[in-house]
Amino acid sequence: MPRPKKPRRLRFRPEVCYYKPRGIPLRLLEEVVLLPEEMEAIKLHEVDGLDQVAAAQKMAVSQSTFQRILAAAYHKIGEALVNGKAIRLEYNKTNG
Repeated sequence: MPRPKKPRRLRFRPEVCYYKPRGIPLRLLEEVVLLPEEMEAIKLHEVDGLDQVAAAQKMAVSQSTFQRILAAAYHKIGEALVNGKAIRLEYNKTNG
């Protein structure tokens, strides 16, 4: 039985819920789901320019956990870009 997930500190909530390739209706696309913690990790690391240690502290997780979250986000974004899939941003209802 896996350990229960510790709550992450999430502060960012984007204004949009989908990114998709231009010119293809959403209903025809496969989608990749980006979790709220993955979006937060991308924002902290790439947009805010924080290193993994500082970003992990802001999310209240260990640096190794932050690195795994970030790697999962990069994998999903890469898959969507290379294979022409839509990216759906899932919102955490308890955090906003």
